[in-house]
Amino acid sequence: MKTKQIFLIILLLSFASSMFAQGFIEGTVYEQDENGKRTPIPGVNVYWKIVNEGVVTDANGHYKIPLHERIGCLVFSCISYENDTVHHMVEPAHYDHVFHSVHMLNEVEIHAREKASFINPIKAMAVQEITSENLKRAACCTLAGSFENNASVDVAYSDAVTGAKQIQLLGLSGIYTQMMTEVIPNFRGLASTFGLNYVPGTWMNGIQVSKGTSSVRNGFESITGQINVDYKEPLPDKSEKVFLNLYANSMLMTDFNFNGRVKVGKNDGIMLFGHVSHNHMKMDSNNDTFLDDPITTQYNVFLRYSHPHVGKFGCKLGLKALKETRLGGQMDFDPKHRLDEGYNLYGIGINTERYEAFAKGGYHFDRKDTSLGTQHQMTYHKVNSYYGLTDYNANQISYYGNLLFDSYIVNDHHSYSVGASYSYDKYDEHLNDSAFQRIEHVPGAFVEYNFSDDHHWNVIAGFRADYNTYYHKMLYTPRLHVRFKTHDELAIRASAGRGYRSPNVLAENSTMMASSRRIIFVGEKPKMEEAWNYGINITKGFDIGWRELTIQADFYRTDFVNQIVLDRDADAHQIRIYNLDGRSYSNSAQIEANCEIFKDFDLTLAFRYNDVKMTINDTLREKPFVNRYKGLITMSYAPGTWQFDLTTQFNGDSRVPNLSGNATAVANGQNIERSPFYVIMNAQVMKKFGKCWEVYIGGENLTNFKQKYPIISADNPTSEDFDASMVWGPLSGIRAYLGVRFQIK
Repeated sequence: MKTKQIFLIILLLSFASSMFAQGFIEGTVYEQDENGKRTPIPGVNVYWKIVNEGVVTDANGHYKIPLHERIGCLVFSCISYENDTVHHMVEPAHYDHVFHSVHMLNEVEIHAREKASFINPIKAMAVQEITSENLKRAACCTLAGSFENNASVDVAYSDAVTGAKQIQLLGLSGIYTQMMTEVIPNFRGLASTFGLNYVPGTWMNGIQVSKGTSSVRNGFESITGQINVDYKEPLPDKSEKVFLNLYANSMLMTDFNFNGRVKVGKNDGIMLFGHVSHNHMKMDSNNDTFLDDPITTQYNVFLRYSHPHVGKFGCKLGLKALKETRLGGQMDFDPKHRLDEGYNLYGIGINTERYEAFAKGGYHFDRKDTSLGTQHQMTYHKVNSYYGLTDYNANQISYYGNLLFDSYIVNDHHSYSVGASYSYDKYDEHLNDSAFQRIEHVPGAFVEYNFSDDHHWNVIAGFRADYNTYYHKMLYTPRLHVRFKTHDELAIRASAGRGYRSPNVLAENSTMMASSRRIIFVGEKPKMEEAWNYGINITKGFDIGWRELTIQADFYRTDFVNQIVLDRDADAHQIRIYNLDGRSYSNSAQIEANCEIFKDFDLTLAFRYNDVKMTINDTLREKPFVNRYKGLITMSYAPGTWQFDLTTQFNGDSRVPNLSGNATAVANGQNIERSPFYVIMNAQVMKKFGKCWEVYIGGENLTNFKQKYPIISADNPTSEDFDASMVWGPLSGIRAYLGVRFQIK
């Protein structure tokens, strides 16, 4: 779709939306005491009686609600007051309402179970909120384990020796999904391979997952979607005073997490997070002489400070430090000896150091809904690693800054954001004797318009322009999001937009070094990747008695203008890397239903179909290692102090790269065209003891399905046939685990 066409649609939608919004009732809601003194009341619900749609009064007691056709009964509702209904409100008018009678309430205690996940009904974009309740339904040691019961995001091993995991969204690799922490882009470049393991599960307060293009406020990189992590905040209503978590599994992996907050002054807070994990058991369940999982040790600390927006100014500051070591390969490998030192056993070693500092600040002006905000982040990431005879060492220094100004035009139905950003990335990579160095400066600016009639329509139209100094390329990024909602809980969302990303071929695909394949760059140097994404999401809520059934269906298509191709099909002993020459696209369709079947029992059913193809070796073919379909059933039952959770994944087949040129793979039956269908089942039982203690026990991969021989030529890792990157399924069988949580609110 051409840029001119997109902006023509924006103008038409904005005009149409304005037509819908004509006519309002507005005024102020007061409380009147026995002396006749009136005081404005904030937080009063003002809504139309029949359709149950309305607004809430602001801090000054003011409200403004669009007229609704053929409905004249306006209800004013507020705790401690009897509801008042005003009839015959059918013409635009100014109406101030006064509450007189006070309704005294007895003390009540309300218990409600937080939803595990839901689509935010307010936002124009289809954003799935994964709550802290959902994070407790699995072991969730890191961000990588947070998507086991999520239908949209897949997590799988990248290879059979490093333990690296990668996500897929819309059938495409996680590198096309913008990873963020507290709305700041993160885990780019060198962190893309193991970044999912850098966020402990107990540090998170929630996760937001959005499909398709996102807001231009956060840059140009989002192509298939966005995953944002919210950490716990050092505020009384946001986190515990003290939290401890101890976890251990049958592989003797231990995981210890803690966080504690301290109040500073009247409103400020400081919080310290800590994480230590260690996997020290050597296990070879398939007897191929290679470890099922590498020996891994990680130390991770995070110190943050928060000054909330009590007045006009608020800010957040944070410092993080991480150190991790990974040792893998054959069971008897000694890291003191390498293959190139005459030692004939294969091993891998990866040492990582990562340091982050971020600052966020905001200032609210006297004008309503007008603010100025800044975001800054500095990152240093260092990797020293070896894969058998291959050495890979790299450093990355990055800075990201963003300046945002938000306000409105005429009234709060027409708001806008403008801003400017700057990012800096310096990469210094060494692959054996070859050096790859790159510095990117990317200044940019954006503007975004938001229309909402507080009733049916919400339109977000944005455009940004950036310049990449390394590629000498202007990046123009238009994006459009439209939401239409009816009074019967039907919401239709549509989106369209363009995205770009700078490829970091070696850093993002370092696991391809876990083989004897030669890495060959073909043709001109890698170009920036560019794609268009279009999508539609339909969400409908149904009332079934006192229960709520929510059904959502979506379809997204991604069309690449340019993409980096990793060709493993042309030659079984090579990985050819080149720019796309032909078509590449992804179609992803999904349907999901959520319902509380009976009290405290939640059920989720989901099914997704992927059609992902790209031009590889001059032929349009199915992209390898992408499951054609996925089914998901999650059940959660929480009676009283107990909670029982069961998740079942149904994983469809996927194409496996052609290995007919690998003699060992052919001889051992590892040259398969497609992976088989398989089922994964996870279960957990949790028990609460008082207000402070929780004990949980569970099992992963209860079906005990695993890829039997994922490593080709495991008995001769120095041969040209050796390949540990042909992974399409789980690598280990049943795992049991036990954990204890302690918290003081």
